Amino acid sequence: MRMTTEGIKTVLHPVSDLAAAKAVYTALLGVPPQTDESYYVGYDVGGQHIGLVPGEMTGGLTAPVAYWHVADIEAKLAEVTEAGATVKDDVREVGAGRRVATVTDRDGNVLGLLQDD
Repeated sequence: MRMTTEGIKTVLHPVSDLAAAKAVYTALLGVPPQTDESYYVGYDVGGQHIGLVPGEMTGGLTAPVAYWHVADIEAKLAEVTEAGATVKDDVREVGAGRRVATVTDRDGNVLGLLQDD
C-alpha cells in the first residue's frame, strides 16, 4: 500500500467566543496568531496549523476536526467512502486554492480531508 496522505497538519476548533479562545490558544501555543480575522484565527506552530472558527462560521462543526492533508481530495474521498466512510461535507473551496471535505467513519468520528492546490 502506498502512502497517499501527508498526515494531520490542520486541526480546526469551533469556538463560541473568538476573542476569549484567542487568548487561551495564544497562551497555550506561546505565539501570536498568523491569521487574525473576525471569521477565523489561525496559528502555525511546529508544522501544524491550529484554527479557531467562530460559531456562525463553523458550518455545523461541533467538535475539533483533524484534517488529513492529501494530494488528490476527490480520489481520497472516493477511497474512504468505498471503505465505509460517509460523506458529511462534500469537497468545497475555502479560499486560496484550499479545498476541504469531511466524512464520518462507522463510529461517527469526523475526519477532515484537505488539499492545497
